Amino acid sequence: MDTARRTTRTAAIVGVAIALAAGLTGCTNAVSMTAAPSADAAACAAAQVRLPSVVGQSDALRNTTAQSTAAWGDPAVAIYHCGVAVPTVSDLPCFSKGSVDWIRDDRGAQVVYTTFGRSPAVQVVIESSGATDQVLQDIGTAVSTLPKDGHRCLDPSEVNG
Repeated sequence: MDTARRTTRTAAIVGVAIALAAGLTGCTNAVSMTAAPSADAAACAAAQVRLPSVVGQSDALRNTTAQSTAAWGDPAVAIYHCGVAVPTVSDLPCFSKGSVDWIRDDRGAQVVYTTFGRSPAVQVVIESSGATDQVLQDIGTAVSTLPKDGHRCLDPSEVNG
């Protein structure tokens, strides 16, 4: 009889633990992400704490599961990674938004923006249907704290051809 009670009690405790874990998992709005190779750079941490809580008109910042990342909107319309590979040369369009230079890579449903002239670099993926490059303006203050590496976007008249 004592063994039956212990088995029932153990089963009840395990059931409560599983239900609690499932309940907590269901309540989180964390976006599953992977950290970039240099996400542990101190400059990424300094930029991270300056990211806005809202981008665009109403896309709120969400929790993420990786260092130096961010996501806005539900579902996410903008994804941010600090610590990606630093581009040095590119034939993709390059433009300035505020004090930050960006490379634009249009991939159909998504547009990938990568900082140019900053190390570590930041990459922002924006869903074409859900957000605009206004996100870049909104995060510009945070990203502008990243150290410059001497590269910058060039006007076509500055390029020898």
